[in-house]
Amino acid sequence: MKQLHDTTKKLSGKYSKPERPVKDNESNPITEIQQQPHRWVEYFEELLNRPAPMNPPDIEAVHTDLPTDINPPTKEENRMAARQIKNGKAAGPENI
Repeated sequence: MKQLHDTTKKLSGKYSKPERPVKDNESNPITEIQQQPHRWVEYFEELLNRPAPMNPPDIEAVHTDLPTDINPPTKEENRMAARQIKNGKAAGPENI
């Protein structure tokens, strides 16, 4: 479907697809299309195979002793939740 859309735009003359060249390690653009996927593989291998940082960040653990209400909701809580529901939306504090 995308190819049909792109071809239609090209034929109508209203086509300008932004192209960003893939660059090698020295920031020179790679013009040969066959070399571009190889450069992406090389880039992600460098990115994902880095050694672990020498000084990992000091992140504190989250408190797990949070209060929990194990009682079922009351009829009044159900009524309040039903009033807050907007048509077609999920009920919750985020109003999503």
